[in-house]
Amino acid sequence: MKPTLASRWLAGAALATTMILTACGGDGDLIVKRDTAYGPVEGVNDNARSGTLFWKGIPFAQAPSGALRWKAPRAPAPWSGTLQASQFGASCIQNPRLYSPGNHNTFDATVGDNLASGNTPGSEDCLSLNIWRPASEEKNLPVIVFIYGGSNITGYSADPLYDGAALARKANAVVVTANYRLGQLGFFRHPALRDTAADPTLTADDQSGNYAVLDIMQALKFVQGNIASFGGDKNNVTLSGQSAGAINVLAVMTAPGNRAAGLFHKLVPLSGGISLATSPGFPQPANNLAGNNGYIPALNPVATYEALSNVLLMKLLIDDGSAADIAGATAWIQGHSNADIAAYLRGKPASTILKVGLKSVGGLPNSTASGPIPEGTVVAADPIAAILAGNYAKVPVLSGMAASESKLLSSFLPLVGHPVGIKLTDAQLFPFLFDPAKAKAATFGDIINPAYADGAAYDVAIADLDAKFFTAMRDNYMNALATQTPGQVWSYRFDWKQEPAPWNEIYGAAHVFDLPFLLGNFGPSLYANAIVSDANKAGRLALSDAMMGALAAFARSGNPNTGALGVAWPNWPKVLHFDATEAARQISVP
Repeated sequence: MKPTLASRWLAGAALATTMILTACGGDGDLIVKRDTAYGPVEGVNDNARSGTLFWKGIPFAQAPSGALRWKAPRAPAPWSGTLQASQFGASCIQNPRLYSPGNHNTFDATVGDNLASGNTPGSEDCLSLNIWRPASEEKNLPVIVFIYGGSNITGYSADPLYDGAALARKANAVVVTANYRLGQLGFFRHPALRDTAADPTLTADDQSGNYAVLDIMQALKFVQGNIASFGGDKNNVTLSGQSAGAINVLAVMTAPGNRAAGLFHKLVPLSGGISLATSPGFPQPANNLAGNNGYIPALNPVATYEALSNVLLMKLLIDDGSAADIAGATAWIQGHSNADIAAYLRGKPASTILKVGLKSVGGLPNSTASGPIPEGTVVAADPIAAILAGNYAKVPVLSGMAASESKLLSSFLPLVGHPVGIKLTDAQLFPFLFDPAKAKAATFGDIINPAYADGAAYDVAIADLDAKFFTAMRDNYMNALATQTPGQVWSYRFDWKQEPAPWNEIYGAAHVFDLPFLLGNFGPSLYANAIVSDANKAGRLALSDAMMGALAAFARSGNPNTGALGVAWPNWPKVLHFDATEAARQISVP
């Protein structure tokens, strides 16, 4: 264990005996000290506030820094004494964005400070997970593992939106969230890092470049080995992810050689896909760079990531003065061995790698694109083809999508021939979202490009992007899954748009906006001021209760149907619609 972790987490010297969930009477007797394969951990009895017990910041891998940067995660070293698991571990280092943590590893005013300054919050020593369970004696509970989104360049499990207490209580389940590496630290494939002659210790996983996907697999392995100590059933694990998290969990499901078999038993991908431009059944043409009206795939080719890795290397060389320009950087690379280049890259501070990757240097473009690399070892060369061939972890799948996903991602509208939607930078938008008074006073015109003064025109453009990106990706993998497990595939559409004006038109049923309902968390978090009002409380909470109940049913049995829905939820291609008025939920199957 690194000293930075030890100073924060470890206390005491006595080893704990194996702990099981027992109680002698009152809430105070519920045991929060539990054994793991690496040492005992002590959590918090939060029954009085949330009805749960929790453990936060448990390392599931060693710090992926120094010689371990750009290598597959290694199991954590055993710790001595009892690890104090009362606080979240550090987020993984990232460039500042709306979805990044503030300087206190949570959502607060310093998110805006970082957006203004360019400060990179987080640490490389970040591979930890968090566990919530009901405050009870019950064992063999279903387990729900949630993987955050953020375009694979931002996100953190300490985000208040992802607090697992409400879902653990409602679902009577153990809820787990985990960090994973982001940006060029999570996905990076450079030849110098793959040369076994320079580093004979390299494994095929080390060479893949898919470090973030491997982090998620390592977290699942930790769950398999240890969740029984927390009352969870390792044979009933539901793996869920939203946006980039959905892309990543689909990558895990379709990993070559069925390597993820047994790590999870149900899958919930939300608002993400796994298509390549060449994926069977994916509409053509597909080009996410040319600004045409084609369909946009989720994954880039391997060659794109290899090219981006070399661009980053050249930008670093120019930025620190090792080369004057592209020609000089090229000469430097040609004059150094792969071992030298690997040492140079690993010697750079993580913050420098992220910052230089984000900016233009020496005429070289932004090199921050991140996501699963379809190299055929960790991530399938074509995941959709793998599904159609039956080469994936065959488990029940529940997908979800919002009715107007792209209203949160309207900067992508030019990819399908429309003007950008939200006209503000993250730094400009943050005060409107953070300050309740500014959120209440905002107008549609404050936020949205004047090209869309007609809100109806905005909706048309959004629907076009949704159809060519989110809907196309969802249909691609869901149709493929239905050929293999036709009775085990469900989907919902989130239609709710009862936010206080003007946010009901700015966002409505946008990307991410179903998560507060599924997780039972309406604030404080990034979009809470845009979502929550006294007027919509009754319908909002009723819809949230129904959505959490459906997720709970799916986690228990692999079927989301529950009498509380009021309707029968049919298999795909039918889609259940989740909606509500201000006063009451409205759930239907059109």
